[in-house]
Amino acid sequence: MAEVASRTPLLITLAIVCAGLSFLANTVLMPAYRRYALARPNARSSHTIPTPQGGGAGVLIGMLAGLLCVAGVWPGSQMASWTFGALASSAGLLAITGALDDIFDLPVSPRLLAQFAAAALGLVWVLSATNWLSVGPASWVAVPVLLLGLVGFVNFSNFMDGIDGMTVAEFTPICGTLALLSMSGALPLGDGLVAAALLGALAGFAPYNLPVARLFLGDAGSLSIGLIAGCLLLRLAISGQPVSALILPLYYLADATITLVRRLVRGENVTQAHRTHFYQLAVDQGWTVPAILRTIWLLNSVLVLLSLVSVWLARWDVRLTLPAIAMGLVALTLRALSRPPVS
Repeated sequence: MAEVASRTPLLITLAIVCAGLSFLANTVLMPAYRRYALARPNARSSHTIPTPQGGGAGVLIGMLAGLLCVAGVWPGSQMASWTFGALASSAGLLAITGALDDIFDLPVSPRLLAQFAAAALGLVWVLSATNWLSVGPASWVAVPVLLLGLVGFVNFSNFMDGIDGMTVAEFTPICGTLALLSMSGALPLGDGLVAAALLGALAGFAPYNLPVARLFLGDAGSLSIGLIAGCLLLRLAISGQPVSALILPLYYLADATITLVRRLVRGENVTQAHRTHFYQLAVDQGWTVPAILRTIWLLNSVLVLLSLVSVWLARWDVRLTLPAIAMGLVALTLRALSRPPVS
């Protein structure tokens, strides 16, 4: 109990440190963003003036620097293992790939190759606390499925990063929930540290990205953040909480999946940029970006509550009912976003 009780000040301190480091890193890097990574408006953009991108680099710097500080001063933090190095390397690989894509517009094949390589490295960390790799034929199916799912989640995170503050509004509630579960002992300390560090780093990025954004994440950020969050959610599912792991990102999963299916049915090239996600349609319907973010924040707050209930009331009837409630709320939100706002 004493070990669990000591987690709370550690995780809160880590989040605050990572927030400061993230903000500082992006402040220092801003001239480079303006010079080398300026996102100019086009027909598929949601912004109307040239805006620097690449802020994901500052987010990762703040997160990883904070975690390295913890590893140096907190021997029991579980951050010094080689498996954490695999997670950091996977995020770094995607950040570099995303940065190159932001600047040079890479072809699809090298991007996918890097995503699968990074996801494989991330799975090393995800599965490090399990015996999945020693259960024989079951792992031959499970590991490829997890790999494909993780790559899909990475791309969904990239697809959904299309308006000011969207990634912050989605992943800060998820990371905050995972840190809270670690504080209560429901998740290992290492998972809580990664979640708290990402939470803090995103909070440090928020002043630059909330409407009207002065800095975008860029692919360097949306891809790597999606990978880290996806790995955390897989760890939550594998720890015995698959319902909670499904409910937390349900808005992202629903919006991205429905939009992808619609585009496939219409015969569109799904690798090309577009403006047909529900939150983008909401802008076209007259919603303001702050109103969209408030709506998604409200939905995510309820999803967080439902996910926590699924963990703390570990009954089969509860775990069957909560996903249905969550899906209904997400469906209502998507329906609202696809229509003009109520005046």
